[in-house]
Amino acid sequence: MTIDEAAHIIQSGGVVAFPTETVYGLGANALDPVAVQRIYALKQRPSTSPLIVHVDSIEMAQTLAADWPLAAEGLARRYWPGPLTIVVRKGPMIPDEATAGLDTVGLRMPNHPVALALIRACGVPLAAPSANPFTRLSPTTAAHVREAFGDSVPVLDGGPTKVGIESTVVSVVDGGITLLRPGMITVPGSITGLTLVGGSHSSPGQHHKHYSPRTPVVLLGASDPVPEGAAYVWYRSEKPSIKAVQLPDNPTGYAAAIYGVLHDLDNQGLTAIAIESVPGTTPWDAVADRLRRAAASG
Repeated sequence: MTIDEAAHIIQSGGVVAFPTETVYGLGANALDPVAVQRIYALKQRPSTSPLIVHVDSIEMAQTLAADWPLAAEGLARRYWPGPLTIVVRKGPMIPDEATAGLDTVGLRMPNHPVALALIRACGVPLAAPSANPFTRLSPTTAAHVREAFGDSVPVLDGGPTKVGIESTVVSVVDGGITLLRPGMITVPGSITGLTLVGGSHSSPGQHHKHYSPRTPVVLLGASDPVPEGAAYVWYRSEKPSIKAVQLPDNPTGYAAAIYGVLHDLDNQGLTAIAIESVPGTTPWDAVADRLRRAAASG
């Protein structure tokens, strides 16, 4: 599928999966409430979980915001295009369906040529959560999207993603910078603030169980045994296992690889996927967050 073909589908109210530098997104016209509702239906996503709106420029972002604080301008100038979502008060163009009824919206300019070209070809911002069923593993290749949705979602193939996990989300609504979801960008001076607002989550990625393969995930400490029949994902010291997968020992490389590894292992009929716990240091916060939610019960 070409960018023009994908743009035509979106302009006609449809949904298309497309690549960003983080993960593949399930995109629709962010200004069309019916199209946005199609995303929720496809993902079986609860209406209390807001979507991120993707733009092709700071200027487009400014048109979607009720106000554009100096903090938003500074962050956008420093980190865009890139894996940072900035939450601001939304303007009247953004329907409530895209924001879980909140008066805020998360905006991001992706650092991927295909994503930016698609937004420009559409001429509208794109609401786009990860292109996977709700709480399941995010896709980092077009094949992962097709595995999840079959032929029901057209896919614009842009190759494997480079960052590999979802964007950092920060809010600048109340004057400061509040971290709502960790990612591979660490914003200096931000404070953590995960909140519910009238029953809706203030950011995507705040559900207890998320980013999960079908196979149960178990996080192991240094002396914990690997469960029988499980694969073992490690990065520092190998443990005996029928299946062992080594990942890079740095957070950037680890993040880029982890979802792809989990997708592969999830199709192998294992009893569990055992993962060596990562360090509790700031550079690893985003990876640790994804692993913790993947291993959560319920």
